Amino acid sequence: MKKNKGFSLIEILIVISIFSVVGILSTRAILLTMRGAKKSDSQVRVRENVNYALSVIERQIRSSESVTCTASTTILNYVSLEGTSATFSCVTAGTDKYIASGSARLTSGDIVITSCSFDCTQVDQNKPPIVKVSIVAEDATTTSIEKGSVTAETEIVTRNY
Repeated sequence: MKKNKGFSLIEILIVISIFSVVGILSTRAILLTMRGAKKSDSQVRVRENVNYALSVIERQIRSSESVTCTASTTILNYVSLEGTSATFSCVTAGTDKYIASGSARLTSGDIVITSCSFDCTQVDQNKPPIVKVSIVAEDATTTSIEKGSVTAETEIVTRNY
């Protein structure tokens, strides 16, 4: 009798199941890597926006002639070196939430400011006011899993003139 050479059905099923498991695991690893890269890009975009807004606020407040401490924690009034009154504000009403300088946006429409406050303290008249700025922002263009979020805080001591 002549023996037939080949693979049995069980051998073929075992190989197919091993390749399926390897394929599923590698696809999952690639998807997790891509999700992590998107979250990292989202976080960088939000961080850049918040850092830009903080740098503009810090530059203007540090070199301002005076800062007016008000009861509102979402509006900061100051007088620039040129003698003009100006404001920074946290616009948090509605769906479009951003930081504004006067009427101009400091943050892009790609991010949403979830929390923002200006806290102004002055120990006495002989010392300059200290302005504490707190910002929490998140990406508005990505899904919840890939959404980047940033919390930033800074204290600005105005110069004595």
